[in-house]
Amino acid sequence: MTSGQNKFTGKKKSKLTGSEIHLLVLAFYKCRMRWCSSSAFHLLRCVRLRLCSRRGQNRLPLWIREIWAYMRLLAKSLYFNSLTDSDVVFDSVFEPVFLTVDYVTRWFGLVFVYLVVILTSSIVGIAYVVLLPLILNTYSPPWIAWHVCYGHWNLIMIAFHYYKATSTSPGYPPTEKHDGPVVSVCKKCIIPKPARTHHCGICNRCILKMDHHCPWLNNCVGHFNHRYFFSFCLFMTLGCVYCSISGRNLFLDAYNALEHFKHLELEKPGIPVTGMGLLIGLLPSGQTHYQTPAPPYTFKDKMIHKSIIYMWVLTSTVGVALGALTIWHAVLISRGETSIERHINSKETKRMAKWGKVYRNPFNYSRLNNWKIFLGVEKRSHWVTRVLLPSAHPPHGDGLTWAVFPVKKDLIPV
Repeated sequence: MTSGQNKFTGKKKSKLTGSEIHLLVLAFYKCRMRWCSSSAFHLLRCVRLRLCSRRGQNRLPLWIREIWAYMRLLAKSLYFNSLTDSDVVFDSVFEPVFLTVDYVTRWFGLVFVYLVVILTSSIVGIAYVVLLPLILNTYSPPWIAWHVCYGHWNLIMIAFHYYKATSTSPGYPPTEKHDGPVVSVCKKCIIPKPARTHHCGICNRCILKMDHHCPWLNNCVGHFNHRYFFSFCLFMTLGCVYCSISGRNLFLDAYNALEHFKHLELEKPGIPVTGMGLLIGLLPSGQTHYQTPAPPYTFKDKMIHKSIIYMWVLTSTVGVALGALTIWHAVLISRGETSIERHINSKETKRMAKWGKVYRNPFNYSRLNNWKIFLGVEKRSHWVTRVLLPSAHPPHGDGLTWAVFPVKKDLIPV
């Protein structure tokens, strides 16, 4: 048998070609991979069964698993949909803080109202008891007439608008079904909300054209009392500025007088004289102390000067703080928006700017028209009878329907 023959068959061996060798290698690796994958599958299955058996043995109590599931649900609620942003997460995290602030503000509302009444009454009392006699004895008759007329007019406007702002309902949407247009449904009241209506957490009700909840009024500022609130802020600012400017010289004189009184009080009331003093006749016989004269001021003088300083400091502080608030609300009224709508419109402007568009406030009817609608001016005489004098006229519209497109002509022709 030659070397080229098979020892079993006696046939000649045939050499494998390259393609056949390639096919044999592929078949070998496929068999090996099948064995490895099946072995890995059986191994993972055994590990899983072992873990499940251990998990069943060390299973947590039901109440712990319920708490854990609830915590997971709370965490997932922070990003429940694609509309969730940082504001939603912030409101969710600080919701207990907001509830606490709303609760405290609700119960301390009357305290703030009494505080406003007491502070205002104290300034009025000082003006009548201290300042008015000084004015009558110092100023000329024209200046006396000016101070008396302006002071009483300002006081009447402050008292009237504060009373109306606290006692007038801001306006609530109807709780029953109506045919008016609505833009959404309140998630807390579960009632339809008209345009410009928002929910107040302190009053726990929806407010028509809500601006904010004012603790100093113990009331919400809405459609029906917004004008009273702004007028009160305006005339209170004017009154504080009037007292601060007209009482500046009186304040300086009172301050200097009190400083002089302090120096007089530092002096000793008497110096004891004994021994040689009695011999040389410094004091009469039987007297051992030198009596200083009575002070050149009385308790009444000190109280008058302190009252003037108190009035000037309080009116100046309130005038600056309340003046800034009044200017801010005047800007909002000129733009035809409330404090809440200012925040909403700014976010909407940024969102539209990303799309290359310009957002316009649908309730802005030009500056003059905005003021006419806000003040309820329907003819020229109303600038005097409804703005410069106390007036309880209702606002323009019912607060349920609004014209949503700016117009060029006057909504209320004057």
